[in-house]
Amino acid sequence: MTDYAVASRTPLTLLGTGAMGTALARAWLAAGHPVTVWNRTPARAEALAAEGAAVAPSAAAAVAASRLVIACLLDDASVGEALDGADLTGRDLVNLTTGTPGEARTRSAWAEARGARFLDGGIMAVPPMIGDPESGGYVFYSGSPELFGDHRATLAVPAGTRYVGADPGFAALHDVALLSAMTGMFAGITHAFALIRPEEVAPHDFAPLLADWLTAMAPAVHGTAGHLESGDYTEGVVSTLAMQVAGNATLLRTAQEQRVSAELLTPFMALMERRLAQGHGDEDGTGTIELLDLRRRVDA
Repeated sequence: MTDYAVASRTPLTLLGTGAMGTALARAWLAAGHPVTVWNRTPARAEALAAEGAAVAPSAAAAVAASRLVIACLLDDASVGEALDGADLTGRDLVNLTTGTPGEARTRSAWAEARGARFLDGGIMAVPPMIGDPESGGYVFYSGSPELFGDHRATLAVPAGTRYVGADPGFAALHDVALLSAMTGMFAGITHAFALIRPEEVAPHDFAPLLADWLTAMAPAVHGTAGHLESGDYTEGVVSTLAMQVAGNATLLRTAQEQRVSAELLTPFMALMERRLAQGHGDEDGTGTIELLDLRRRVDA
């Protein structure tokens, strides 16, 4: 890479050199960006210093080194502590620290009051996926559209970018919604393997069957989205809620026979039964979403 090419890269500051922060820094360094790093434990930044990063003695000094400041710290409180006393005037703050939508909105107002533009991010990747264009990893961004537009090319270096709106909380909302779905999927996977474990069924033989089944079921999310948007939860339904609730009895009996706890299944089954008792047996499971909406329940 020529000196001119390196010089044309946007300088940036990265606060936090944990596993994810280090992966991000290495991706930007490899692309020729001048990177200044800071970590509360200085020894954790030594490896990046050896790779060309400048190590700042304090978070305030790191912020002063670049217009574009990226935080990848433990939690929202850590962001506030690190930036306490730093001059954010004229800075572009991108927060890649995992948090809630409410924390992102509050942090956005906090940053803007200190003279900075703000963008929140939700990283949909693990550290080994960062810097690998083929990994499929990406980052949700929300907040200042001008900031995102100005730095989109730089932000796209470590992973793909998906801007989801001017509301600073939307990146975290999308992030946590997807992670919540993943958690539910892992609960089902855990229960499935628990069922077969006592038997002469090899887990490595069962795994591809389970993966294929989950893949086949995944398009159901589009049906749920369509029902939510139309308000008609009965349109095109093949397996009705009444049928599903009836089938749940077999799942529970099987768990009992296999001496497997059904605690990962019963909370959702209870929601299904409540919706059925309300007279919605001809729907699919979309109506259970209304039972989770505390605003609707309070209003009711």
